[in-house]
Amino acid sequence: MDWIINLDKSIFYFLNGFHSPTWDVAMSLFTRTEYWLAFFIAVIFYIFKRFKSKAFMILLMIALIVLVADQFTGLIKDLVGRLRPTHDPTMQELVHFVKRRGGQFSYFSAHAANTFGVATFLSLLFKDKRFSYIVFAWALIASYTRIYLGLHFPADILTGIIFGLLLGWGVYRLLLYIDNRFFALKLPKVEKKGVEIKDVANMLLGMIVLVGSTILIANRLVHVGLISF
Repeated sequence: MDWIINLDKSIFYFLNGFHSPTWDVAMSLFTRTEYWLAFFIAVIFYIFKRFKSKAFMILLMIALIVLVADQFTGLIKDLVGRLRPTHDPTMQELVHFVKRRGGQFSYFSAHAANTFGVATFLSLLFKDKRFSYIVFAWALIASYTRIYLGLHFPADILTGIIFGLLLGWGVYRLLLYIDNRFFALKLPKVEKKGVEIKDVANMLLGMIVLVGSTILIANRLVHVGLISF
């Protein structure tokens, strides 16, 4: 077990070591749920566009993913009791973090569980490979920020990813069961309805503009000394 923990710490040091003032600003934004609000609004819009009155049921399933992921990861954190890198006395002075050290325990990551749970569910729901690239890229960025900011070990993220994948798949299967069992004659069928190519293109463009402009603006603000951490 010790060699696994030591390997986890070594990978953490490696990934946490890639930092700069510009990335400190960008990652501090990327890690926040509200930063992605425009992306969430676009997704919700296309859910209503494609699934009509069933959109409310779909949004309820997404809320269920977030609720289960938050509650379960919180329970496991208290049971396992593994200290965050920023709270571990054997390494906290070597950790690069930005402003906040986070809560006391780290295993496992609610961010990774939430984002990959929602990403898996949406990927199965929209049934488009290109959209899957977008939504999993979002989940990966949001999850990596937790290592960059010194708040989680790689094992925390990996466990969160696995849990999120299983949770997203399970909730999607629950959605299909409810749809087929209680909405048998009500169209459109969730199992057969996906997202259109033009809608995916709009979301991809929006994601590129959002992330790209954030990095450029952060770089300029740091360069002229208007913001620093």
